[in-house]
Amino acid sequence: MPIQPTSKIWHNGNLIPWEKANIHVMSHVVHYGSSVFEGIRCYGQPQGAAVFRLPEHMQRLIDSAKVYRMPLPYSLDQLSTAVVDLIEANGVAPCYIRPIAFRGYGEIGVNPKHSPVEVYMANFPWGKYVNAEAADVCVSSWNRLAPNTMPSLAKAGGNYMNSQLIRMEADVNGYMEGIALDVNGYLSEGSGENLFIVRNGVLYTTPLANSVLAGITRDSILTLARHFGIPVVEQAMPRELLYLADEVFFTGTAAEVTPIRSVDRIQVADGNIGPITKQLSEEFFGIANGLRPDRYGWLTPVNVSTEQPVTA
Repeated sequence: MPIQPTSKIWHNGNLIPWEKANIHVMSHVVHYGSSVFEGIRCYGQPQGAAVFRLPEHMQRLIDSAKVYRMPLPYSLDQLSTAVVDLIEANGVAPCYIRPIAFRGYGEIGVNPKHSPVEVYMANFPWGKYVNAEAADVCVSSWNRLAPNTMPSLAKAGGNYMNSQLIRMEADVNGYMEGIALDVNGYLSEGSGENLFIVRNGVLYTTPLANSVLAGITRDSILTLARHFGIPVVEQAMPRELLYLADEVFFTGTAAEVTPIRSVDRIQVADGNIGPITKQLSEEFFGIANGLRPDRYGWLTPVNVSTEQPVTA
């Protein structure tokens, strides 16, 4: 999915031209992966556009930075306001928003404390992450990180080296995505998605202790399931439950809600989207697109016309 340039990027409190958003090759992040980031979506609405769960995403950015002892010089409100200002300055919606904080140019060495923290935000048009009605996936040979090695609750750039291995292996073997096991052999998550399984009317998902990211979309789906009275269980699950499931799906800001059609060439039920996945997906997209009531206050309006052309 090639990036479509927009006009402006937010950098340390200022809007700068897209082409001026550069870093030095000797920046700490280039050598040691010292970054934390977010992925956020802005959806088109009947009257304009709105960012989905903006404060929750920015709080997770702050939390990720805290884990890595990376001081951010901006408050939650300042970071959230910056996203709205950026989208309105570029006039691009719907869009994907990528805030990132990283250790910049300062000194070489693993200890990053004398390398300054830089904060950038970009937004640009971006469509479906999994370009299919349902995904054919595999269980990866690569495990997720052990809990005492890299902090899975931090959305850190370095963690995604593991994700790249999972995704590339799946692609080479003809699958759309891979599902990783944790260090104990239990189900964890996809390369960039949380995992849900439906069996006998119960919605299961892997808990945070299984080396998963605390996904914002994951939390949204759990909230919607409880609203509909669907039984929800967060527990460790064995691999074979994927093959016995009535429904399986991914969630994530990029993946949104993506049904899984098969795992390791074993079809999930009849191969079609299941009723619980369909119900949750329709409610999720209904709220995100402003077609159903925003009963949880998940939407932050932005003053952009969704018919306005992209600025290059």
